[in-house]
Amino acid sequence: MATFTTPGTPEPVPLEMAESARARRRGLLGRDGIEGALLMSPASAVHTLGMRFAIDVAYLDRTLRVVAVRTMNPGRVGLPRPRARHVLEARAGAMARWGVRRGVRITVRDR
Repeated sequence: MATFTTPGTPEPVPLEMAESARARRRGLLGRDGIEGALLMSPASAVHTLGMRFAIDVAYLDRTLRVVAVRTMNPGRVGLPRPRARHVLEARAGAMARWGVRRGVRITVRDR
């Protein structure tokens, strides 16, 4: 499993990678939560149809700089972000704790 950090992250955050089309389609569906975050790549939009919990969504550009962050409740469809190439998902409230906000670049590391 990989990890990610930002300049405001107190310690590395566990990161799951969803790189296949199947893994991106599934995302966090059917789960009761996640420890850390899920990075979907490539992706520019997400939905929460069938989700069991609210999530924070960070849209990232090709350099992993945050384009936008929003919280989505279950049963929503997010609009695609034109500059987004990757999407980072986590339990609602996590992005603020980790310092993930517009303009911040995340750093991904393999364990």
